[in-house]
Amino acid sequence: MAERPARKKPQVNTARVVRSERLTPHMVRLVLGGETLRGLGVGEFTDHYVKLLFPADGVSYPEPFDLEAVRRDLPRHEWPVTRTYTVRRWDAEALELTLDFVVHGDEGLAAPWALRVQPGEQVRFVGPGGAYAPDPAADWHLLAGDESALPAIAAAVERLPQGAKAHVFLEVSDAAEHQPLTAPPGAEITWLYRDGRPVGSRLTAAVKALDFPAGRMHGFVHGEAAMVKELRRYLRLDRGIPRSDLSISGYWRLGHNEDGWQASKREWNARIEAEQETPRASAA
Repeated sequence: MAERPARKKPQVNTARVVRSERLTPHMVRLVLGGETLRGLGVGEFTDHYVKLLFPADGVSYPEPFDLEAVRRDLPRHEWPVTRTYTVRRWDAEALELTLDFVVHGDEGLAAPWALRVQPGEQVRFVGPGGAYAPDPAADWHLLAGDESALPAIAAAVERLPQGAKAHVFLEVSDAAEHQPLTAPPGAEITWLYRDGRPVGSRLTAAVKALDFPAGRMHGFVHGEAAMVKELRRYLRLDRGIPRSDLSISGYWRLGHNEDGWQASKREWNARIEAEQETPRASAA
């Protein structure tokens, strides 16, 4: 029997908070920095992400910090809690990593922390990961998502080549959440304000109403899981977009915290993918 390859040891990075900024009523930006970030593997993708590590309540970890040893030697309830955030920007010269946080008062773990953390405080994270960047060979691009996908979509829009054609749909709670984006002339950006409507309702309607341009589309669709499920069906089955031309996945699920969603995400995605790979029966 062939031996399984050794599991790669998680790379834990340490940084310091450099500064913070309130971008909108529900979006906070943190800039992390420090010489410890030199050589950080960010730049290939526009959806790079990191997993922030938050100590379990009342637990102190030995230094030097070793995540593998913590997970080996301590009970699971004493492991650090992880929260995943997309890299909005990486400045390799200044050694500054920018992360944007959606905040709703005291809800959650990472968002309240982002509101109160002070410059100089230490941050640990695993990563980066990532898989998507706009394909310069595509005839046009579709970028669609809610607040959770805004940092990745903004990074992708900035990476679009000059002359690229793109339709960008961003659904946020209201007009106060609008942010200025830097985009090439061929990118048409549409902001969709829920104003009390269900999450994803305006986004799915806008994508389905789009008159698709001719040629090969490269798509990035991320956000609330039920919205992503509906758009995945539409794009894969109704529009016949190949799986290889889509980056599409749920960043979160209504009614679930990240721990609950991440525990079921792989099974959810596999089930939906299997359902949507089955062609619809003919109506004839």
